Amino acid sequence: MSITEKILCSKSHEYVLDNENGTYTLGLTDYAIEQLGDIVFLELPEVGMEFKKGETFATIESVKAASEIYMPVSGKIIEVNESLVDTPETLNEDVYEKGWLVKIEATGEITEFNDLLEYEDYKEELA
Repeated sequence: MSITEKILCSKSHEYVLDNENGTYTLGLTDYAIEQLGDIVFLELPEVGMEFKKGETFATIESVKAASEIYMPVSGKIIEVNESLVDTPETLNEDVYEKGWLVKIEATGEITEFNDLLEYEDYKEELA
Protein backbone atom coordinates (compact mmCIF):
# COMPACT_ATOMS: atom_id res chain seq x y z
CA MET A 1 0.00 0.00 0.00
CA SER A 2 1.47 3.35 -0.98
CA ILE A 3 1.54 6.25 1.43
CA THR A 4 -0.99 8.18 -0.66
CA GLU A 5 -3.53 5.44 0.06
CA LYS A 6 -3.16 6.08 3.79
CA ILE A 7 -3.06 9.89 4.05
CA LEU A 8 -5.83 12.43 4.46
CA CYS A 9 -5.45 15.84 2.80
CA SER A 10 -6.68 19.31 3.68
CA LYS A 11 -7.95 21.78 1.11
CA SER A 12 -4.93 23.96 1.97
CA HIS A 13 -2.66 21.08 0.77
CA GLU A 14 -1.36 19.61 4.04
CA TYR A 15 -1.50 15.88 4.62
CA VAL A 16 -2.11 13.83 7.77
CA LEU A 17 -0.78 10.29 8.18
CA ASP A 18 -2.10 8.24 11.09
CA ASN A 19 0.86 6.53 12.78
CA GLU A 20 -1.66 4.24 14.52
CA ASN A 21 -0.27 4.97 17.98
CA GLY A 22 -2.18 8.16 18.75
CA THR A 23 0.28 10.30 16.80
CA TYR A 24 0.13 11.76 13.30
CA THR A 25 2.73 12.79 10.75
CA LEU A 26 2.03 16.06 8.92
CA GLY A 27 3.47 17.37 5.69
CA LEU A 28 2.68 19.08 2.42
CA THR A 29 1.16 17.21 -0.50
CA ASP A 30 3.06 16.52 -3.69
CA TYR A 31 0.70 18.96 -5.44
CA ALA A 32 1.65 21.78 -3.04
CA ILE A 33 5.36 21.19 -3.54
CA GLU A 34 4.90 20.97 -7.32
CA GLN A 35 3.10 24.34 -7.30
CA LEU A 36 5.76 25.99 -5.13
CA GLY A 37 8.70 24.83 -7.22
CA ASP A 38 12.22 24.67 -5.79
CA ILE A 39 12.09 25.00 -2.00
CA VAL A 40 14.77 27.29 -0.56
CA PHE A 41 13.69 27.90 3.06
CA LEU A 42 11.55 26.23 5.70
CA GLU A 43 10.70 27.38 9.21
CA LEU A 44 9.27 24.74 11.55
CA PRO A 45 7.86 25.00 15.09
CA GLU A 46 9.54 23.71 18.23
CA VAL A 47 8.69 20.47 20.01
CA GLY A 48 6.10 21.08 22.71
CA MET A 49 4.27 23.89 20.88
CA GLU A 50 0.51 23.45 20.50
CA PHE A 51 -1.62 24.62 17.60
CA LYS A 52 -5.33 24.64 16.91
CA LYS A 53 -6.71 23.43 13.60
CA GLY A 54 -6.29 26.16 10.97
CA GLU A 55 -3.46 28.00 12.73
CA THR A 56 -0.18 28.63 10.93
CA PHE A 57 2.48 26.29 12.30
CA ALA A 58 5.24 26.68 9.70
CA THR A 59 6.36 28.78 6.75
CA ILE A 60 7.93 27.73 3.49
CA GLU A 61 9.65 29.68 0.74
CA SER A 62 10.41 28.66 -2.79
CA VAL A 63 11.93 30.45 -5.73
CA LYS A 64 8.33 31.35 -6.70
CA ALA A 65 6.59 32.28 -3.43
CA ALA A 66 6.41 32.23 0.36
CA SER A 67 3.52 30.40 2.00
CA GLU A 68 2.16 29.63 5.41
CA ILE A 69 1.49 26.03 6.38
CA TYR A 70 -1.68 25.41 8.37
CA MET A 71 -2.39 22.83 11.05
CA PRO A 72 -4.90 20.37 9.52
CA VAL A 73 -5.97 19.12 12.99
CA SER A 74 -5.26 20.48 16.47
CA GLY A 75 -2.18 19.02 18.06
CA LYS A 76 0.97 19.24 20.13
CA ILE A 77 4.29 18.99 18.29
CA ILE A 78 6.17 15.90 19.47
CA GLU A 79 8.82 15.68 16.75
CA VAL A 80 10.21 18.03 14.10
CA ASN A 81 12.01 16.98 10.92
CA GLU A 82 15.08 19.13 11.68
CA SER A 83 16.99 17.85 8.64
CA LEU A 84 14.56 19.76 6.39
CA VAL A 85 15.60 23.10 7.89
CA ASP A 86 19.16 22.52 6.65
CA THR A 87 18.16 20.85 3.38
CA PRO A 88 14.66 22.10 2.44
CA GLU A 89 15.20 20.89 -1.14
CA THR A 90 14.52 17.38 0.22
CA LEU A 91 10.84 18.33 -0.12
CA ASN A 92 11.27 18.52 -3.89
CA GLU A 93 12.86 15.06 -3.94
CA ASP A 94 10.75 13.03 -1.50
CA VAL A 95 7.74 14.79 -0.04
CA TYR A 96 6.23 11.78 1.76
CA GLU A 97 9.05 9.57 3.09
CA LYS A 98 11.81 12.07 3.94
CA GLY A 99 9.86 15.31 3.51
CA TRP A 100 7.44 15.08 6.43
CA LEU A 101 7.37 18.25 8.53
CA VAL A 102 6.25 17.41 12.06
CA LYS A 103 4.70 14.68 14.16
CA ILE A 104 1.89 15.58 16.52
CA GLU A 105 -0.24 14.20 19.27
CA ALA A 106 -3.80 15.17 18.33
CA THR A 107 -5.48 17.37 20.96
CA GLY A 108 -8.76 18.23 19.23
CA GLU A 109 -12.03 16.43 18.68
CA ILE A 110 -12.16 13.49 16.27
CA THR A 111 -14.63 15.57 14.20
CA GLU A 112 -11.68 17.76 13.11
CA PHE A 113 -10.84 14.99 10.65
CA ASN A 114 -14.25 15.18 8.96
CA ASP A 115 -13.31 17.78 6.34
CA LEU A 116 -10.07 16.05 5.35
CA LEU A 117 -10.13 14.22 2.04
CA GLU A 118 -8.71 10.89 1.00
CA TYR A 119 -5.87 11.42 -1.47
CA GLU A 120 -7.88 10.33 -4.53
CA ASP A 121 -10.73 12.71 -3.64
CA TYR A 122 -8.21 15.48 -3.00
CA LYS A 123 -6.65 14.94 -6.44
CA GLU A 124 -10.12 15.01 -8.04
CA GLU A 125 -10.91 18.34 -6.38
CA LEU A 126 -7.75 19.80 -7.92
CA ALA A 127 -8.78 18.79 -11.44
